[in-house]
Amino acid sequence: MKSANKEIVKDDCSLNIAIPKGYLFDVCVEMLKGAGYDTAPLFKQTRKLFAVSASDNFRYIISRPMDVPVYVEQGACDIGFAGKDMLEELESDVVELADLKNGICRVVVAAGKNRVSEVKEKYEHFGSVKIATKYPNIAKKYFDGKGMQVEIIKLYGSIELAPVLGIADEIVDITATGSTLKSNDLVEMETVMHSTTRLIANSVSYRLKFSAINEFLEKIMENIGK
Repeated sequence: MKSANKEIVKDDCSLNIAIPKGYLFDVCVEMLKGAGYDTAPLFKQTRKLFAVSASDNFRYIISRPMDVPVYVEQGACDIGFAGKDMLEELESDVVELADLKNGICRVVVAAGKNRVSEVKEKYEHFGSVKIATKYPNIAKKYFDGKGMQVEIIKLYGSIELAPVLGIADEIVDITATGSTLKSNDLVEMETVMHSTTRLIANSVSYRLKFSAINEFLEKIMENIGK
């Protein structure tokens, strides 16, 4: 006899769903709740990196935002919630099912508020400036489009410190309210792109699990439309 507590493995679940950590986690939980799905497993204290909802027959994989598109593209997850910024940065080969119109952020260029004119003069004189960012691909495309030569320095955290420490002249980073930039004496110079949460799917899963994915999409979109 099988144990009632036997964990559901990947192939037993109707859908394997990637959920990002960080600021988008709460956004995703609210969408799932609103659509009538059981989110309690997402809050269980466990060392495991996934959670199973037996009532919905879902397996949630909780990961870094940058890993969500990778898991979906590689087929480890059928669907996932990802910011448009991550999809653009990774150039992900996934099916973008819907713009969920939440998790609204902007990728911006910023510099120290007392150094804006200095940075401009440096570029005019030397023809290049240093840009610190966790979005090297987005930054390169943006500045290439402007015909500007830049040296890109990839950082994984505390991007706002780069100008303060003299590592870079400007940063390209994501912001929702701009408060973090202001608290670090940075000012926005340009908006590179706007980003919202997207529901994405693996291209193979979208064909093989079309009914389940479409039902999930409809429930999520119906709640958003309320």
